Amino acid sequence: MAKSVNKVILVGNVGQDPEVKYTASGVHVAKVSLATNERFKDRNEQWQDRTEWHSIVAWQRLAEIVGDYVRKGSKLYVEGKLQTSTWEDKQTGEKRYRTDIVAREILLLSPRENGQEDTQTTAGEESTPGSVSAAVDDDIPF
Repeated sequence: MAKSVNKVILVGNVGQDPEVKYTASGVHVAKVSLATNERFKDRNEQWQDRTEWHSIVAWQRLAEIVGDYVRKGSKLYVEGKLQTSTWEDKQTGEKRYRTDIVAREILLLSPRENGQEDTQTTAGEESTPGSVSAAVDDDIPF
């Protein structure tokens, strides 16, 4: 079988403060919306802007960091994988789909709130439920 790749890299701005919850077993999970923008010329040579919204999900220590340091308007670099969930709508019985980006690494690109111009802070981990290994740099002040 040929090798396959499921990898997403995004750089964008957070649309609203993250939502951080816990699973029944106590594992942190954070959800955040990320906007990416594209500028292009249409057929009439007029500039058009297009915004694409992405649903980002982070698990465990990465979810804690997102909850503590990410806010609406933050600029993020997100690296992860696409994951589609399906379910049946309780009211209509229709099959529904949702595609999320499960984050493996997030770089905080926005300056810190205290005014320091620190270029970036990194936080990454294997972000699948059940894994407890976090790969966070020792230089990070949290």
